Amino acid sequence: MRLRFKATHVVLAMLCVMYFITYIDRVNIGTAASEIQKELLLSNTQLGLIFSAFAYPYLIFQVIGGWVGDHFGPRKTLFWCGMIWAAATIATGFVGSLATLFLARFALGFGEGATFPTATRAMQYWTPATSRGFAQGLTHAFARLGNAVTPPMVAALMVWLTWRGAFVALGVVSLLWGIAWVWYFRNEPKDHAAITPEELATLPPPRPAAGRPQVPWGPLLRRMWPVTLTYFCYGWTLWLYLNWLPLFFKNSYSLDIKNSALFASGVFFAGVIGDSLGGILSDNILKRTGNVRFARLSVTVAGFAGALVSLVPILFTRDITVVALCLSAGFFFAELVIGPMWSVPMDIAAKYSGTAAGIMNTGSALAAIVSPLVAGFVIDMTGNWYLPFFLSMVLLAVGLLCAFLMRPERPFEDTELALPAAGVVAAE
Repeated sequence: MRLRFKATHVVLAMLCVMYFITYIDRVNIGTAASEIQKELLLSNTQLGLIFSAFAYPYLIFQVIGGWVGDHFGPRKTLFWCGMIWAAATIATGFVGSLATLFLARFALGFGEGATFPTATRAMQYWTPATSRGFAQGLTHAFARLGNAVTPPMVAALMVWLTWRGAFVALGVVSLLWGIAWVWYFRNEPKDHAAITPEELATLPPPRPAAGRPQVPWGPLLRRMWPVTLTYFCYGWTLWLYLNWLPLFFKNSYSLDIKNSALFASGVFFAGVIGDSLGGILSDNILKRTGNVRFARLSVTVAGFAGALVSLVPILFTRDITVVALCLSAGFFFAELVIGPMWSVPMDIAAKYSGTAAGIMNTGSALAAIVSPLVAGFVIDMTGNWYLPFFLSMVLLAVGLLCAFLMRPERPFEDTELALPAAGVVAAE
């Protein structure tokens, strides 16, 4: 009997591969940074600027990209995004100065800016409502798997192809993904030749054919700002890890590139588990209790609290084994929040899930600008590689408190959009 894969599973697998590739292309700079820094004569502050270059267009295109994904559909949007970020990755292998390296990383952020909000839009129609946390957790687990394999993989490619050749090779892989995506994916599941009636029965109903929904920006922004602020606090720690961790091990413990990459990789693997587990836990709580708020907030708050507690010991020890274990535990708990947090835009605003996800991810994109810049400046000014992690602890505490302001149990269409017509406040 011929093995047949469900179309919904293939789409989810393709999104997992996309998350995997995009994070390789984001964090490869961290592993190659020591050689790039040496060749281009960059300070840590300048290196922080290079790390943040990705995030400027990434920030701008979160909301714009989410709207583009809602308006034109994930098929075309993700294809063109893939072409842009692939070209930017290849171009990184040909840079010769601080300015050209900044431009290449800037272009990468432009290409990847719309990817995650648009992927959320794709999941909105290709994933059962009760599996949203699992789907978001799984895709982000593949992103963290990309984090984990990147340091040793890029270190090996640098030995084989030099750091320039490593970027070219990785960019070609991105090109191949974009071609496969546009060939296989369809915006509406019902239009896919391989979809079955049984699969369609588990998916949300197709959107009406008459026009695309007009985004109510004001009300939607008011609903999403607590989610955005919470995600900013998470993103601060994420981008500190992604950009600076290989250099942290290299400079704090005088390791070579290979060994610092292995330590960084071990820490990132903990995030793979955290991403998967967070989404599964959130969905299971939702199925058992039917309480959307409890399902999303319980895992999110536990993640922030666990990450904060896990990082505290690194302020009092310099034992590399203890520090690596604490950083791994901190990353594991921080990544627990991914599944529930990326489910919240779909819980709140189903019709505008791409735009809502873009608004939320603006928080992480802003953190991607500020966190590496602050870290590089603090390291240059003090020579202390541990102080940036102390700042992360402060932001984790703030994020824990902000999480209680989110209201995923209140569907956006049933509250704010009903106010102008009814003239009264809907009862909660």
